[in-house]
Amino acid sequence: MSHLTTPARTHGRALRVAVVGAGPAGIYAADILSKTDLDVSIDLFERLPAPFGLVRYGVAPDHPRIKQIIVALHKVLERGDIRLLANVDYGTDLKLDDLRQFYDAVIFSTGSIRDAALPIPGIELDGSYGAADFVSWYDGHPDVPRTWPLEAQHVAVLGAGNVALDVARILAKHADDLLPTEVPANVYEILKASPVTDVHVFARRGPAQVKFSPLELRELGHVPDVDVIVYPADFEFDEGSMAAIHSSNQTKQVVKTLTDWTLKEPEELTASRRIHLHFLHKPVEVLGEDGKVVGLRTERTALNGDGNVTGTGQTHDWPVEAVYRAVGYFGSPLVDIPFDDVAGVIPNREGRVVDVDGEHIPGVYATGWIKRGPVGLIGHTKSDASGTIARLLEDASGLEQAASPEPDAVTEWLVERGVEPVEWSGWLLLDAYERALGAPQGRERVKVVPRHEMLAAARGTAPRREAGAR
Repeated sequence: MSHLTTPARTHGRALRVAVVGAGPAGIYAADILSKTDLDVSIDLFERLPAPFGLVRYGVAPDHPRIKQIIVALHKVLERGDIRLLANVDYGTDLKLDDLRQFYDAVIFSTGSIRDAALPIPGIELDGSYGAADFVSWYDGHPDVPRTWPLEAQHVAVLGAGNVALDVARILAKHADDLLPTEVPANVYEILKASPVTDVHVFARRGPAQVKFSPLELRELGHVPDVDVIVYPADFEFDEGSMAAIHSSNQTKQVVKTLTDWTLKEPEELTASRRIHLHFLHKPVEVLGEDGKVVGLRTERTALNGDGNVTGTGQTHDWPVEAVYRAVGYFGSPLVDIPFDDVAGVIPNREGRVVDVDGEHIPGVYATGWIKRGPVGLIGHTKSDASGTIARLLEDASGLEQAASPEPDAVTEWLVERGVEPVEWSGWLLLDAYERALGAPQGRERVKVVPRHEMLAAARGTAPRREAGAR
């Protein structure tokens, strides 16, 4: 992709491109575009004071291997040929018409941060939560409250993907085992006081249909003082299951790990906390009393032969005091941009954003989860970005020219309106501040949560404070 060619431009200057969203999708798109033979000037907008999106605010703190992706993204931005303009909120601080003044093309890479709906009775009860909100809380997202009501001893997690495993692991894990990570101080303190003993994860299909990655699943078996319990009665394999096992090494590894856990003897299960993995259980109702969660009702399902399931009519009530739905992420609509309310994405054709009539809106593009939905791993956004950039290059020579393409024009315009962007130098100050907070305890960093403190650190005006999570 680094040698894509484009028709010669007639503007007589660099193509000005804005990328809205500085997570992996936006950074990959900017990087790929910068490496083409096009003379281009790129600004990367981010709503939060810090870049890196999902890797910073969607990956559990005890997953430093995945967070290492930030190292590669950091290298892209530190080159200096892509300008970071963080702390600028599209839709509030500026809108599409504003961007068109300064840029010839705009790429939206705003991701999917909301929880997908689960339309079952009782889902709105007090004690019923979305996993995306919980992940944002334990990852120190500045836009969510700093507190979380961890009051339940028994918890249900609904879902069969890695987010469900993350939520279950963080809920069950002893807080002290998170201290070597970047976990924010307020998160540590609340997790430390949690009375949880049992976390139940429910998947409506069988062991061969879950979307756990082998590594994430095996990791559950190594959490200190937490037993993983599976139930032989939940293990059913139809023709579709066997085909999946034989055709996918990943599925084979997942099934092997789960099957090995069925062989554990009761006397081996001595931990003070437990994660229960239930298969072939479809959540049908969250049970409540006085407006609060008191249980979960599931229906036993049976495999159809093709890997799908049907309900059997047999139900079971589980006494739990909290329910977390981890059934997927969902995109958020953007001001002045078409939105598909069913799929939760910006409607597009191969990255070209289209209007209600299916016509391409000139100069407007999308990439990442807001383009294709929240599927695939973080690395998949790179190939996705390549497709969008290829379409932009095909259109480059015909794009309408911005009226004020000078790089300083947009920053001056923002400052006049009271918006102070955080540029790369500001992120480096914030990064150094977080690392300094963690250094006394031998931690790589302590993540700063309050937005005002993040901004003060990025401007070099944050007062020193005691590091640590205690």
